[in-house]
Amino acid sequence: MEQLVYISTARSIVLSSAEIQDILEVSRRNNEREGLTGLLIVGNRRFLQVLEGDRAALERAYARIKTDPRHFAMVELGRKSIAAREFGDWSMGYENGGEDLRSTVAVLLARVTDASLKAQLQTFADMHSKAA
Repeated sequence: MEQLVYISTARSIVLSSAEIQDILEVSRRNNEREGLTGLLIVGNRRFLQVLEGDRAALERAYARIKTDPRHFAMVELGRKSIAAREFGDWSMGYENGGEDLRSTVAVLLARVTDASLKAQLQTFADMHSKAA
């Protein structure tokens, strides 16, 4: 099993809650079908996503995500083999924290055991929080 972390930038200057909801609905449906789990964090125009699952399913999902016209400038931040999923209960975890991205991410990461992953995601929240 593998874990993939990437970041990208939304083409829209402001993401509406309807746009985010659409992304989540499609992601959850696709991930459930492929046996993938993960977490999506949105900060201003940036997306940070963690995907976990079988290598072949992860590759198919990542290839599909790369072609999504709603975002650009995808950068793979990390990929590693994992023994257990960090987000096994979530087809795509997400919570709308509004202006308080740091607190939202802290809640979402409360159960994450990988200290390196936790630090990476919290740093993203710190950098992209509107309160910063």
